[in-house]
Amino acid sequence: MTATMHGDAVPGTLYLINIDGNGETVVGKTEGDIQLYPRPSNNSEDPLNWSSRRKTVVLSLTLLWVLAIGSAYAFPFSLLADITHETGISTTDLVQASGILSLTCGWGCLIWQPVVATYGRRGMYVLSLALCVPLTFWCAYLSTAWEWYVVRILYGLAMAPIETLPEVTIADVCFAHQRGTWISFYVVALFGSTYIGPLISGWLTVAIGWRNTMMFIGVACIASLILVFFFMEETMFIRKALEGLEDEVSEASSPTLSVCEAQNAEVKAAVKINNQIAEPPTQKKTYFQKLALYCLLPGRPTVKQMFRNTYMPLVFIIQFPIIAWCGFIYGINISWFSVMNSTTSPILSAAPYNFSSGLVGSMYAGPIVGTLLGCWWAGWVVDYLTLKLARRNGGVREPEHRLWPLAVSAVLSCAGLIMYGVGAQHQAPWIVLAIGLALLTFAVVTGSSIALSYNIDCFKDICSESITSVIVIRNTMGFAFSYAITPWYTNMGLQSCLIMAGFLSLGSLLTFLVFTWKGKTLRKIAAPRYYRYIEQSFTHE
Repeated sequence: MTATMHGDAVPGTLYLINIDGNGETVVGKTEGDIQLYPRPSNNSEDPLNWSSRRKTVVLSLTLLWVLAIGSAYAFPFSLLADITHETGISTTDLVQASGILSLTCGWGCLIWQPVVATYGRRGMYVLSLALCVPLTFWCAYLSTAWEWYVVRILYGLAMAPIETLPEVTIADVCFAHQRGTWISFYVVALFGSTYIGPLISGWLTVAIGWRNTMMFIGVACIASLILVFFFMEETMFIRKALEGLEDEVSEASSPTLSVCEAQNAEVKAAVKINNQIAEPPTQKKTYFQKLALYCLLPGRPTVKQMFRNTYMPLVFIIQFPIIAWCGFIYGINISWFSVMNSTTSPILSAAPYNFSSGLVGSMYAGPIVGTLLGCWWAGWVVDYLTLKLARRNGGVREPEHRLWPLAVSAVLSCAGLIMYGVGAQHQAPWIVLAIGLALLTFAVVTGSSIALSYNIDCFKDICSESITSVIVIRNTMGFAFSYAITPWYTNMGLQSCLIMAGFLSLGSLLTFLVFTWKGKTLRKIAAPRYYRYIEQSFTHE
């Protein structure tokens, strides 16, 4: 493969829907048929060939893993007042340590993700959760500020794969038209864990104290680790062809399917007419073979390439404007998440609300509702809109089709921040604050999910590295906001601070209009660099 052999091919542009109905199809519907990308091979260990049940188990365990690690990270958020009261650790230290956690979590991806791309996904799922368990128990025994900083920094490094590994797993297992829904499920699990965690920990603290509450989440992490170790499968699979360019490897017709057909039928039809680009058939792994914590696949990156891949995500930020923009959109959303977590407990624990830890935790019910609605919007609605726009475009899907729902996110994030800030400033009933947080969370979840899906759709074959680029930007912005938010609202006042934040969010998210206009041009300009990097990153055995 060379950087120039692909002609005018634009990364991310797919002939997704067979409008004319030509070629071999599975029983279709009159609205058109969806083409399978990537094309599945005839290798029994190709994750695209797995049954729906097998895929669902793996993806469900991925979400469980996210919930376990994310909840352990977020459990202290509704306990800040209790921790300060018992240990004397200031709220500033508690918040700033969590900001440093965000920074180490993002930059830790530069270490872990090249290992994942070389030696597989399963081992990292197990290792990450195993490292988080003792740190969670340590949190239950700490009593000084320096211990809090050390625990949070180490936890950030241990949980770093939560930012990139699930997206790569989803790209391994799902076809192009399915990714948006599962990415939205992942974002719901990621953000939902940070809302469910404080909700549970608040009431547990009332009953058993904050230290025993941290012990509880430690035990829950152990239970999750057992399930992941015994049932999580390896999903890494190295393909011969790039997504959307399979015809350069094989002239075979592309498989198609009805939107409503079962996944097993999709795979059987695809394998039948795609053997020319398939891997040689292999025997199914035994259960004990599936427990291996690493895999050595032919064509994987060499050790030299693996080390090179530790810094390439930083280069991508400069070379690929779309990746940088996705990181910015994800980062601005995570910043409002930091604002919420940094202010909820101090505001509601003080007069006139005087909420207990349990009631502070209950305020996260609003964000949970916003998260669930955001999942539906960023998943089913966005995927449906993408397919509809592809049909209008002659069957060709452009990644930019996914961006239009960001208009709703922009308006609701602005409204949510203003409602929360003005309501808290004027001591409005708690339900006003809860609605504001729900609107904000809806916008955060949808904006984050769309940014991740757009990034993968544009540059799927370097998604492991590009996601790391996105996360480095996102978490660096989150770190900066965690330091800035307390002096910001202290000096300016909560109302003025969050009104400014609302309009900043509105303007930031509306930049999607630039990418709906020039996104394809930017992808076309980046194509030579994209194909050249792929060529240099694999051994091609």
